[in-house]
Amino acid sequence: MTEKIIELLGNIPEIFIVGILAMLPIVELRGSIPIGILEYNLNIPLVYLFSVIGNLIPIVFILLFLDKVDKWLRKRSKAMNTFFDWLYKRTYKRGGEQFKKWGAVTLIIFVAIPLPITGAWTGSVLALLFDVPFKKALFLIGIGVIISGVVVTTLSLTAKGFLGYL
Repeated sequence: MTEKIIELLGNIPEIFIVGILAMLPIVELRGSIPIGILEYNLNIPLVYLFSVIGNLIPIVFILLFLDKVDKWLRKRSKAMNTFFDWLYKRTYKRGGEQFKKWGAVTLIIFVAIPLPITGAWTGSVLALLFDVPFKKALFLIGIGVIISGVVVTTLSLTAKGFLGYL
């Protein structure tokens, strides 16, 4: 999937492709950083910066508008009602108990762990489910993205060093 997205982006400078990939759900910076470092061989601090910023851009909009879009779509579509029920149940299942136990710090941990289904997008839904105020949610998710970026960058550099010896 990522290769198709990169192909569609054509003549866009590679560092901007890294930022765009970081904006996408599922890919986020867990995909953009390795691509920037291992595939494009770009400047590491720039890859990190563009990935973190790219990952945070959609989060602002998700935190501001998801609840409004949710309500609007639910009124107009049974399929969207089913989708949002599934999304919220899945998100609650992944982080609800931890949120009850650890509070808002759960957002940092949940976003910082670079595994599939964790990350800024899912963390934003979790923040909405537990009514975390916008500024606090953005701050906590931002910290998680920064930590995750450091972890993924370290893993990518380790992989690059290891692959260099093969």
